[in-house]
Amino acid sequence: MLKYSLPLLLIFLVTVACAYITYDKGAWRFNYPDYKDYPIHGLDISHHQGQIDWPSVDNQKYKFVFIKATEGGDFKDRLFEKNWENAGRSGFLVGAYHFFTLCRDGRTQALNFIESVPSGQNSMPPVVDLEFVGNCSKRPSKQEFLQELSNYVALIEETYNQKTIIYTTYEFFEDYLAGSSYETYPLWIRDIFKKPSSHFLNWGIWQYADNAKVNGINGRVDLNVMDVILY
Repeated sequence: MLKYSLPLLLIFLVTVACAYITYDKGAWRFNYPDYKDYPIHGLDISHHQGQIDWPSVDNQKYKFVFIKATEGGDFKDRLFEKNWENAGRSGFLVGAYHFFTLCRDGRTQALNFIESVPSGQNSMPPVVDLEFVGNCSKRPSKQEFLQELSNYVALIEETYNQKTIIYTTYEFFEDYLAGSSYETYPLWIRDIFKKPSSHFLNWGIWQYADNAKVNGINGRVDLNVMDVILY
């Protein structure tokens, strides 16, 4: 029995390894949203993509770009200003996002974003990124978190006069946002395996892949579709 199971195990391991390598290189993904159903596709990027050759990125295939501006109370993405200017100049609708950390108060984080992102321009609404991956280890109570988020959102919306878009994962939503007033906010849902759950009727953007290869961009990049016009 063992002499048959070892070759099968080896074949299985090789298959898994090959699948991972091809996925990591962007050769395949789980989701392929139809352009007929979702005609508005876009990207989200940060300094992790390095220097981007924006004129080489297809602005007919991808209509919008959300660009990381800030994180926490003092981190500023070193390529935000360049990406913001060059993406807009290349014909993309641009928007900025802030990675909200659970270790800093909401007002300080809002001021960090406001220092970096110009207001009064024809840009998409500001996004706040709410997720556990990459966040600090602190886990405030739901009440404490919602108070800090409210402080953040109030100052952002007063400054930009646009309703905040909330990017989140299923896990973060269930722990901190479910049952709150933020359920009614425009939601940007991450699900790289399937269409967002029917529980999220208010989703406006779906991040459907995190491993794409796009001309003009080195390495992997996230892909998104917009289900409703949010700009």
